Amino acid sequence: VQLQASGGGLVQAGGSLRLSCAATGRTSSPYVMGWFRQAPGKEREFVARIFWSGGGTYYADSVKGRFTISRDNAKNTVVYLQMNSLKPEDTAVYYCASRDPGLGSYNYWGQGTLVTVSS
Repeated sequence: VQLQASGGGLVQAGGSLRLSCAATGRTSSPYVMGWFRQAPGKEREFVARIFWSGGGTYYADSVKGRFTISRDNAKNTVVYLQMNSLKPEDTAVYYCASRDPGLGSYNYWGQGTLVTVSS
């Protein structure tokens, strides 16, 4: 299984970006997919997750109300992160990840896409 994240870039504060993450090589649906981020000099942190069956979502307090995670499993396993009202503190490398059923942690990770928010 490979996860390919895309959509990062440079945006001014208050702007929007949409990240995409496509999973290839899967033979079954994941249990949950999520987005994480790592800012320079900081540890990686959770951003959002979506349960594949049912579509339930959960967000970090820092992004709640501004970011929206969604999925599209019509053809491939794709997860999106719509980011609105971006702030300079959202600047980070964003990673997507997936967790298979029965596992307690994410077992597949994408390569990351850089989001830079200028003030």
